[in-house]
Amino acid sequence: MSDPYETTEEHLERLLGRALNSFDLPDPIVERLESALAHSTSLHSSHHTAGMHRETFKHEFLLSDATSLTLWELAHNAGRDGTTQYEIYTEAAEVRLAASRLPRPNGTEAFGFSDPAAGSGAAEGRDADGFDPASFDEDARDVDLDADLEILATLMAKRPAAPRIYVPDNSADHARRVLRRAENADKPGQDTAHRLAGALAHQITQAFGRQCSVEGRDAGFTLYEHAFLLLDGSEASLWEVEHTATPDGRHMCEVYETEHTAREAMEHRARVR
Repeated sequence: MSDPYETTEEHLERLLGRALNSFDLPDPIVERLESALAHSTSLHSSHHTAGMHRETFKHEFLLSDATSLTLWELAHNAGRDGTTQYEIYTEAAEVRLAASRLPRPNGTEAFGFSDPAAGSGAAEGRDADGFDPASFDEDARDVDLDADLEILATLMAKRPAAPRIYVPDNSADHARRVLRRAENADKPGQDTAHRLAGALAHQITQAFGRQCSVEGRDAGFTLYEHAFLLLDGSEASLWEVEHTATPDGRHMCEVYETEHTAREAMEHRARVR
């Protein structure tokens, strides 16, 4: 929580200074924050176990133009040395996704289908960030990724399409940031970037997640769909694969234009580094 005697300028400086990903904040957001006159901080959610803690804080700022701006902060001890680390986001959906990616106390990660109709509140049996402990199967780590992807394809083919719930929240800038963090050489090009520059709203959905063994080492795979509503009323999606199937085990992000190519990339990564 913030120091009650801390000025808004000091609070903002401390908030941005300790965040590991503050460099990823959109420039327009940082420029708006420079005019912040007042602020308030509240604890949005908290999760503690014997081996891990994480909290989500909501930081609200009153700006000089009488508008307000919210930053979402995730604090956790999931780093290698166990010290508290901080991440900051501009969207509630992004901080929830970041929380869901954190390793669990047994060293594995949450996975499963997300339900857009479930909303942002905590459902029965779930913690405040939407993780359902009952859905987590430790033995699933040993399941072959190819079989998982085949099951996923079958389930998705049978599952009725849920209506999208788009959120108008700097969606064009969100698309820019997703494309910017992609490391794959075959990521979507300038034509896609130009088209998404006209995005009015977007929705983020976790479509798949799994821990598995790649050449004798643990690796995690997560697939996200970033769906966008465009100016002309059409829709477009970016498919983001996050994984740790890298030589040094570091986190890597790849982005594709179709679910098919994203799934093919996961299959390839599961076999070859």
